[in-house]
Amino acid sequence: MMNEKLHPLLAQLRLKGIAGALDRELQRAEKEAPPVSEVIHRLLIEEQAYRQNQSLLYRLKGAKIPWDWTLKSFPFDKQPGVNKAQIQQLSGLAFVERKENIVFIGNPGTGKSGLAIGLLRQALLSGYRGRFYNAQDLLDELYASLADRSSPKLIQRLCRYDLLVIDEIGYLTLKPEQINAFFKLMGQRYGKKSSILTTNLDFPEWYDLFQRKTLVDALLDRLKHHCITIRINGPSLRVSSNDKGKSNTKS
Repeated sequence: MMNEKLHPLLAQLRLKGIAGALDRELQRAEKEAPPVSEVIHRLLIEEQAYRQNQSLLYRLKGAKIPWDWTLKSFPFDKQPGVNKAQIQQLSGLAFVERKENIVFIGNPGTGKSGLAIGLLRQALLSGYRGRFYNAQDLLDELYASLADRSSPKLIQRLCRYDLLVIDEIGYLTLKPEQINAFFKLMGQRYGKKSSILTTNLDFPEWYDLFQRKTLVDALLDRLKHHCITIRINGPSLRVSSNDKGKSNTKS
């Protein structure tokens, strides 16, 4: 009878972790007769674990990660151009604590996106807030925000992420307004939050892409000041269609 009274109260208080463990813990208490404080402690631990898991699910959903990749699934044995020890060191996330950036430079298919997503996922698991963006999608969203003058709010929201992944900075379709908004975003995140950029263009080629020498100068100066640049000189990890899809590693 008491259980029937407790469950509605727990639901009203939104204590779902305790609710899920209540019957089990009460049955255990009847058999073992532990101190009341121990029963309360067990129930609170269940609630804490539930909330931590829900928080993780919320962060993972909000990050918009397009592929279910992890650093454990990255085929280091097939990519000699990647220093596994360096990536494992980065997975400790000291670069996020130091507000440093990472730029992966390499040809398509060499594993840039996989490594960036793996580090982002590690950050999310460690309690950081993060977001994945395809570079063109981000630039298009910034451009669209100009129409209703919501750019300041959008940039402010993007600057709150502890880690922002911008994937595939390459041969983009760019308008001057997009370029200005992008450089404003990167300028505001500089020294405050970490970003990971993947690109198939080495830094000198960014001048042709963005067509704004002074802005590129400023961006590269900031990136190189608080940046870990990783150039991947190795084979493509992509497989042909007749390889039965054994690898799903992207750029």
